[in-house]
Amino acid sequence: MKKPMPIFGLILLLASAGLAVFLWMETERTTEDQAESAAAMEEEAEDDGHTEEISEQREKIKGSISEQELQEFEEQGLNPFGEDRPHYELTDDYYQEYIHGMSHQKVKASKKWGFYEIHPQRINWLLEGMEKVALDHEDVYRRILLKWKEGDFSTADADHNAVWELQGGTVGKASGVMDPEEEQAYLESEKE
Repeated sequence: MKKPMPIFGLILLLASAGLAVFLWMETERTTEDQAESAAAMEEEAEDDGHTEEISEQREKIKGSISEQELQEFEEQGLNPFGEDRPHYELTDDYYQEYIHGMSHQKVKASKKWGFYEIHPQRINWLLEGMEKVALDHEDVYRRILLKWKEGDFSTADADHNAVWELQGGTVGKASGVMDPEEEQAYLESEKE
């Protein structure tokens, strides 16, 4: 009866050592993940000023767009969003911001920052831009924009959330698609 005790002690010692090694490895992995995450956030912040520029742009986005305004933008050499940004300067950040802003016209969400009225000229301009730039998530943008081009907004909430997730959204997840009355009220509130 005395022999099982040393074997049990040896098993317990090995299990403790294994647990200690596992916990040490998990701590190291977590530390590495945190360092990578911090580096990614720092790189994102640098991003040629795009992140800061996008935030400033979001604050300036207002109301609806008229055919006259679109014509004036074109005469001034601006894109359909009223900005001096040609196709070749478009990045994933800009596609996400434009599509996200347009989706707000259609979706229910607790918080909405920024708004661009959906307009065929804007949709077509973004689709044309995909032929001129390389994008990491082109398939997502193209799928959404092609549906919208056909007037299909039945999954605008899922479209919003797909882009919102790419942007790292934490607040304002879409919870449905507005009915026409709700959409009209939203458009009216954005005109003010």
